[in-house]
Amino acid sequence: MKNTFLLSALSLLLASAGNVAWAQQVYRCAGLGGSTPEYINNAKEAQTRSCKLVSGGNVTVVASTPVSTTPKPAVRVAAAGGPRTDGSPEQRARDSDSRAILEAELKKAEAKLAEQQKEYNNGEPEKQGIEGRNYQRYLDRVAELKENIARNQSDIAGLKREISRLPSVAAPALN
Repeated sequence: MKNTFLLSALSLLLASAGNVAWAQQVYRCAGLGGSTPEYINNAKEAQTRSCKLVSGGNVTVVASTPVSTTPKPAVRVAAAGGPRTDGSPEQRARDSDSRAILEAELKKAEAKLAEQQKEYNNGEPEKQGIEGRNYQRYLDRVAELKENIARNQSDIAGLKREISRLPSVAAPALN
């Protein structure tokens, strides 16, 4: 019984060894006119072109796109992300829209910060549910509240920085 099992396992192992896929051989050939090298996997062609066998690891070859030699026109980009056309009514409108969006985000972030600070209660928030019996859970929630407040304060500082970078919006003249 044992011999039958060993023989069948051995024959299965030998049969699967014949199905192993062999890795292709890759050759590196010098490019035309000293350009980038070319990689091929045809042994006969590699022999006629006197290419060298690449060994010692995996080779991945990715074809590159040709580099354009025509210069592209320079485009100035505004802080809000669009092309800047200084002084034009379109640019002033974009700046005004950007300012309005950033100020709305700032107002939301400040309201959220006030709510978080109220819940945090100077590091002593009210215990909720199971936290009365599980003090570690309470400590974890306090630490998470503190991290959220710090993250929100950082967001507010970033929004204020972005608003300060925008050109000031001139108030319309009263007649």
